Amino acid sequence: MLGDSPDPDAGAAAGDPVEVTRAHVEAFQAWVIETRSASTALNKHKGLQQFFKWLMLDEGEIDRSPMERVRQPKLPQKLVPVIRDEETSKVLGTCKGREFAQLRDEAIIRLYCNTGARLSEVGNLLLDDIDLTTESVHYHGKGSRDRRVRFGPKTARAVSRYLRARARHKAAHLPDLWLAERGIRRLAPNGIKIMLKRRGLAAGLVKLHAHRWRHTFAHEWKRAGGDTGDLMLLLGWTSEEMPRRYGASAAAERAQETHQRIGVGDHV
Repeated sequence: MLGDSPDPDAGAAAGDPVEVTRAHVEAFQAWVIETRSASTALNKHKGLQQFFKWLMLDEGEIDRSPMERVRQPKLPQKLVPVIRDEETSKVLGTCKGREFAQLRDEAIIRLYCNTGARLSEVGNLLLDDIDLTTESVHYHGKGSRDRRVRFGPKTARAVSRYLRARARHKAAHLPDLWLAERGIRRLAPNGIKIMLKRRGLAAGLVKLHAHRWRHTFAHEWKRAGGDTGDLMLLLGWTSEEMPRRYGASAAAERAQETHQRIGVGDHV
């Protein structure tokens, strides 16, 4: 991208980070926002901050960071997409039956819905991560941050039924919790992603993905007035940025409900 810049020094900057200036960073940031997204630009901004900090303080290659006075990209405030109980019920309805895939998929979906975990966290579970005695699951989160989360009785029943079916599977000796329907192999997170999309379409839902349940979990928690610190522990967050986002979404929904109940401006 820098190679296309009218700045005569852009070519040198593209090959040597020491030559990068604030103008180069701002131009790159604007290009990322235009061609990718504001959230991607924000991630790039944070990465560049750390890189040039290392180049200046640890390596001594530069006296000042080109990131000085470069503003972080602002993320647009969007309503968080949630999935309603009736929609989840429709998805679970596609799993009715005693076949291996039906039992497995119901257990997977209920874990996402009941614990708000990330796609990879549920997808990479090991058999030993499930404890039916305490009805809890041991998640291996981002940055090696592990946590144990409790789940409810319906999820426990679904997981228990799956485990009984899993014990009869020819790949039962594998350490992975989720097994492919056929063959001796695990069901990887990407396979779960495909499964959710397929079951979503069968239930009449377009673009169903695991993060919709994570969004819903956080949204409903904040809507019910749940503690932010507890939510961060449950979902494996270290920054309050995400809880604030869901808190705003929940507040907007409460305001809409109040408006509809009171009927302001609808009596004229």
